Amino acid sequence: MQPVISINELTKTYAGGFQALKAVDLEINKGEIFGLLGPNGAGKTTLINIVCGIVTKTSGSVIIDGYDNEKDYRATRSRIGLVPQELPTETFETPYNVCRFSRGLFGKPPNPDHIEKVLKSLSLWDKKDEKMLMLSGGMKRRVLIAKALAHEPEVLFLDEPTAGVDVELRQDLWNVVRALRESGVTVILTTHYIEEAEQLADRVGVINRGEVILVEEKNKLMRELGKKELVLNLAERLDAIPPGFDGYRLELSEDGSELKYHYDTKGEHTGITALLGALHDAGIRFNDLNTSQSSLEEIFVELVNREA
Repeated sequence: MQPVISINELTKTYAGGFQALKAVDLEINKGEIFGLLGPNGAGKTTLINIVCGIVTKTSGSVIIDGYDNEKDYRATRSRIGLVPQELPTETFETPYNVCRFSRGLFGKPPNPDHIEKVLKSLSLWDKKDEKMLMLSGGMKRRVLIAKALAHEPEVLFLDEPTAGVDVELRQDLWNVVRALRESGVTVILTTHYIEEAEQLADRVGVINRGEVILVEEKNKLMRELGKKELVLNLAERLDAIPPGFDGYRLELSEDGSELKYHYDTKGEHTGITALLGALHDAGIRFNDLNTSQSSLEEIFVELVNREA
């Protein structure tokens, strides 16, 4: 698949000597939702700002749809929409005018039909003539997205798009992001809500201390790095795990009513059959059992801690 963004050996060192990005290589495919994850200070926003032309890189290259983002600044910038973390400052403007002005800044001819379509898709049409200061935080967040879409970009960066947004509105915004992908827009999403990346992203990249430590398809990542847990609800409580079960890495709940068994999803043998047989031989009975798999959040925390 042809990448719409190619980042090669990208570095950024600030005047004080702090190296925010260290030889970052990354390709983002056209029409995908790419989740960029990382702890605070990992370099996510610096990376986005360089790609969008807001921050100057120290070295390396950024190619957007075949254009260098420094040599062909206008061509690349017109292809990008950015929804920053900060709320808009056009306090006394209306959502309609915010979108209209933004479209004009990119040299696009007036297109009232497109602006109407964008505002309606974000449930903002009935608020189009209200002053920004009268809108709720969630509505202002939607206006940011509408503003970024006003000039019909091919690539949309969403930097913490649902920060401070209630759960219901977050779900609405997720539906908007999915609809954008369906329309052919490439979406790059940074988020602190790992559930957001788990719900939306096709691929996930993890950045830590200025380095991209992993890029993988979300489902493959969860399948290969995820761990499964078997929970046995015991018929009779145990005071301790009996001798002879050391090799199974069992955990006993505080009240002695559950046994937990962790196993590798990639392993050729899970060991479950042998464990159940050993429990039967030891006279340990259970009423029920269930399994669960690691969430993307647990995998993310493990990856970051591994690199610490």
